[in-house]
Amino acid sequence: MRLLERNFPNDHLPLLRWLMFTGVSAFGFVLAWYYGLIHLMLASDKTYISAIIGVLYIMATAHCFVRTAAISRETDSAQRVYSLVSRGAPDLRVVGADVMTPDGTKLPAGKITQHIRNLILKAGLQGDHRLDQTLLLRGLADALRGPNQLGSFASDALMKLGLLGTIIGFILMLAPIAGLDAADRASVKSSMGLMSDGMAVAMYTTLSGLIGSILLQTQYYMLDESTAKLFGLATDLTEVFVVSVLERERPASLHAVVTEDGSRPTMVELRRTSPP
Repeated sequence: MRLLERNFPNDHLPLLRWLMFTGVSAFGFVLAWYYGLIHLMLASDKTYISAIIGVLYIMATAHCFVRTAAISRETDSAQRVYSLVSRGAPDLRVVGADVMTPDGTKLPAGKITQHIRNLILKAGLQGDHRLDQTLLLRGLADALRGPNQLGSFASDALMKLGLLGTIIGFILMLAPIAGLDAADRASVKSSMGLMSDGMAVAMYTTLSGLIGSILLQTQYYMLDESTAKLFGLATDLTEVFVVSVLERERPASLHAVVTEDGSRPTMVELRRTSPP
């Protein structure tokens, strides 16, 4: 691994982009807190919907950070695998859960390496049939993109909570009108205060819901873009340097050796042999 660290630089661009965006957003929140805007919003919102939106936003941001860090690690691992496989080492063998190159170098662990392992196992076990990785690619896409679906749900939930606060605020604003007595100045003054509180609830909940939804959508958009690039890299790597070699070499010059422990295969090695 130290040799790999020297030969192949780390690629954590998705995480760096997320940190830059979140840093700018956090700076904006600090300014709003410094000037008392957040305190004013929390004090004016009697329904506490704005506070709930803030808590949900923090939780969704934490989830996005975890997913972005995972995609960054997978991207770094995929770049290392691409550098090793594309340097002209098609003879790969599977040993347990690892994939080894002919010179004994182990491919970095990750979902891309696991996908390559599944391809080698499938090529060695299915015989001379055409190697189709469509189902395996679908499984890889689901594994990479599945947890990201929480982002669309969270952003939509913040928007719906903001609209709920708007409706509740208008109800609070219009409720005093039913018992309003125009001849009673005290009643009018009290009703105006209640209407002002209802309007504050409607405006602050709408504002917090919109801001939280927009910021979450931006974060998860960057995450989805990084995930799509990772999946594209995995597709290019396997189609060009793995599947093509397995398709070309298997009938004439590849020999699959399967060593079994009981009924479970523990090693599959694809070797070049001289054609008959």
